[in-house]
Amino acid sequence: MGKTDVAVLDGGLAKWQAEGRPVEDMSPIMRDRHITVQRQAGLVRDVTQVAAASKLGDYAIVDARASERFRGDAAEPRPGLRSGHIPGARNLPFGRLYNGDGTMKDPDAIRAEFEAAGIDLSKPAITTCGSGVTAAILSLALERLGHRNHSLYDGSWTEWGSFPDLPIATGDA
Repeated sequence: MGKTDVAVLDGGLAKWQAEGRPVEDMSPIMRDRHITVQRQAGLVRDVTQVAAASKLGDYAIVDARASERFRGDAAEPRPGLRSGHIPGARNLPFGRLYNGDGTMKDPDAIRAEFEAAGIDLSKPAITTCGSGVTAAILSLALERLGHRNHSLYDGSWTEWGSFPDLPIATGDA
């Protein structure tokens, strides 16, 4: 949304508290704030763009869902949604990018995970998942690698799997 001065709390609240850092239990103070967003169209892909990327193979499509869902071995949590993955996608479950303490792995370990998943990092990437949320973890990991040519498919499997005319693949990539 055009914001450049952002941060991620690596390890989340659990790590913050484990380190003995201060927390408060008071209600947040509501402030009247205005934020101007500037859509960064190149950072988001729609179903048509992803379908073209799937067909042409010119992008590395990376799916953050659990392997069982990616392969189509587990039913989707949303009723009526087909099982499987976008043809040509590779699977990198987002949890593989974290250390035991919930922090994100270092760039060398992240790169190793992408390579182990068969993801061609020389291509631009499209990240996807079930609904566009955990795909952002893959996008953050790509940023940590310095791979700036990536975008997120915000419709993700919820959208793709609901269109009966779109092809699906099952099994490993």
